Amino acid sequence: MHDRSSVTLKLSYWIDELSKWAGAVGAFASIALALLIVYDASMRYIFHEGSVALQELEWHLFDILFLMGLSYALKHDKHVRVDILYTRFSPRFQELVKIVSMLFFVIPLGLLVVWYSWDFVLQSYLQHEGSPDPGGLCCRYIIKSFVIVAFVLLILQAVSETVKSLYRLKELR
Repeated sequence: MHDRSSVTLKLSYWIDELSKWAGAVGAFASIALALLIVYDASMRYIFHEGSVALQELEWHLFDILFLMGLSYALKHDKHVRVDILYTRFSPRFQELVKIVSMLFFVIPLGLLVVWYSWDFVLQSYLQHEGSPDPGGLCCRYIIKSFVIVAFVLLILQAVSETVKSLYRLKELR
């Protein structure tokens, strides 16, 4: 029988792996975005041909890059924080700050975004929402659903970070 701590740490590891894959999706989106921008700009300025769909696809790839990077940034501690104060804290107090910030800020904010995004995505799907521009992309619900996916991943990563901080806090005693 597994003890509770090993199961919890394994769960944390799997969440970290999910965030790693989300980061890989974001990295792929950044490469695709760069190539698409070069192609689109070349077509517009050299051949005087533009595409609304390509421009919208650029925005969608940027959205994917940003949204999939949220949990990855949290996993690698590259998120926004006031480091001038944080770095002066003791290791124990740093772990406490992490735990409190995850439990009272990141997770509740993530839950709020997921809760309010659900109807947003559902309405888009039910209405078969597409671009209002001629020649634009269809199926806007696909890109809108990335908001839900990204914030679920962020919530999971916040849980993982909380678990790891609790274990580090226990070791600092």
